Amino acid sequence: MNVFEFAIKMELDGKAYYEELANDTSETGLKSIFTRLAADEQKHCDTIKAIKAGSSLSMADTTVLDEAKNLFEKLTKEKNVTGSLKKSLDGYQHARNIEADSVRFYEDMATKETNPETRQLILRIADEEKQHYNIMDNLYDFVLAPQNFLAWGEFSNLKEL
Repeated sequence: MNVFEFAIKMELDGKAYYEELANDTSETGLKSIFTRLAADEQKHCDTIKAIKAGSSLSMADTTVLDEAKNLFEKLTKEKNVTGSLKKSLDGYQHARNIEADSVRFYEDMATKETNPETRQLILRIADEEKQHYNIMDNLYDFVLAPQNFLAWGEFSNLKEL
């Protein structure tokens, strides 16, 4: 399997995974984010196919990060929302790991590319994968926050009674 076929498969697997996460959540905002992440993965797949075919070197920008920021603002105002999100915690961590692997893959792919335009496009895909990682990392941390708050450094000076 060549590097382009691997990248296409990786993106399609990511798309399927985000679609699965979207189907598994009842939280409307989260479902929207996962659907947008799946759409981004399809966009990356289409871009890699175009690069492989020697077609146009362009890709639309993603807006999923702005939508995720709005979702997190909304979620922080809701009470007990983390309980419903906690059941997918392993899924969020898995998605985070997949995105980290994708970033490394595309950054490595870019270092081996000789065409500057293609290299820039591959680095844009890597940047979007970083955004996806940050979204999943923030979601993972958000769900764990109620468990971890006493371990934060600002509470380290409290005396036990």
